[in-house]
Amino acid sequence: MEEMGKGVSLGDIIKEFQLEVLYMGEEEVIVNTSDVNRPGLPLTGFTELYQPHRMQIIGREEHAYLDGLDEETRRVNVEKFMSGKPICVIISSSLEPHAVFYEFAKKYDVPLLRTAIRTSEFMASLINSLRVEVAPMFTRHGVMVEVYGIGILILGDSGIGKSETAIELIKRGHRLIADDAVEIRRVSSKTLVARAPDLIKHYIELRGIGIVDVRSLFGIGSVKETEKIELVIKLEPWVEGKMYDRMGLSNEMMEIMGIEIPSVTIPVRPGRNLAVIIEIAAMNQRQKYMGMNTAEEFNKRLMQLASNDLQR
Repeated sequence: MEEMGKGVSLGDIIKEFQLEVLYMGEEEVIVNTSDVNRPGLPLTGFTELYQPHRMQIIGREEHAYLDGLDEETRRVNVEKFMSGKPICVIISSSLEPHAVFYEFAKKYDVPLLRTAIRTSEFMASLINSLRVEVAPMFTRHGVMVEVYGIGILILGDSGIGKSETAIELIKRGHRLIADDAVEIRRVSSKTLVARAPDLIKHYIELRGIGIVDVRSLFGIGSVKETEKIELVIKLEPWVEGKMYDRMGLSNEMMEIMGIEIPSVTIPVRPGRNLAVIIEIAAMNQRQKYMGMNTAEEFNKRLMQLASNDLQR
């Protein structure tokens, strides 16, 4: 079931971006939107469309505008802005906030923070981080791995061999993102990002052995926190007589949270090396991203050969 992300605490954002705390406030703050705001108009006194639930970023332009106001006007405008109780105010570019910001931050209990990063650079980094944390999300049973730089979501019935295949891929130098439960977040209209729930991060369950700590056994390079979903591989038991795609001409897609992801169905039976097959699928997908489609090229050669035979 799809749900909204749980948000991220302001304290975690402060740690991630190493923000300087000028005033923290007494209440715990949770950020629930990836939208941020530069409050140019609210600082002029126009607050009809003011959205205090967004993080407010004050850069050089806003700072210079306030510099140009007389003391009384500046005080009135800043108090009107701060009395709306924005979720927080962040001063960029190591600027020194006007004294009224300290006063009204304490009066209205608004966190006041500062960063040395330039405004546009900081906003871009902040939005990218928030998009992952607060994006719509749902949890799906499966395994998520990175193979040759391609994020692959492996699906299939319980016991079909997803975790065992993931272990083999890790031994071959690829990386684990999540096993058993995969949290999928829609971070844009075209991008899905997968990660593991905190409780089972870096762990794999192998029947007959139990829980395995992948990071401890194979090293820090064997795991990754998040990865885009670029290919879905569905494992299913081999069914005699069923027609499977042998050319690769069909462009199978799977819809996840309204986004179409390339999909491949791999039949499973004893003797098939699934890890090798998934590696080939990953490399084949990379070729397609680069504009090379082996199946289509082969089909063109086959059709050309047939055409030449008919002309003889």
